[in-house]
Amino acid sequence: MTRPSALSEAAFLARFGAVYEDSPWVAAGVWPDPPDDLDGLAVAMAAVVDATPVERRLALIRAHPELAGRAKMADASVREQSGAGLDQCSPEEFAAFQRLNAAYGARFGFPFIVAVKGLTRTDILSAFEARLANAPEAEFAGAIAQIHRIARFRLADLLQGS
Repeated sequence: MTRPSALSEAAFLARFGAVYEDSPWVAAGVWPDPPDDLDGLAVAMAAVVDATPVERRLALIRAHPELAGRAKMADASVREQSGAGLDQCSPEEFAAFQRLNAAYGARFGFPFIVAVKGLTRTDILSAFEARLANAPEAEFAGAIAQIHRIARFRLADLLQGS
């Protein structure tokens, strides 16, 4: 396994730049001294996000695709949503996702974010419904926390595939 700290900057960014959806600036923020272990790298990358201005965190949230949507997604998002069966929705489930995506976007101004790994479509729809009642500040913080979970899953996959 090649340790992250042993990679050149270009190789590090090529490998870890997509961990945070369409936001290679997160990986760039831990260079030139990235930790070599999953916990250290996950914490370091999360710290980069958490230290950035709210507008940049909002852009990070908005970089994520809607669930069960038809928009082009990053390869990792396609795999994650497929793993949760979101590519196999019944017409009724698809309609529910579309209705909830619209309601959530109108209420919060960004897409619903949940780390779908290990969840079923029913779990996701239930979380969607429950979180629509959250205060905007709580939902913003929750979206960032879910993005960190997603990033950790992605890092684990990348580090295991070394």
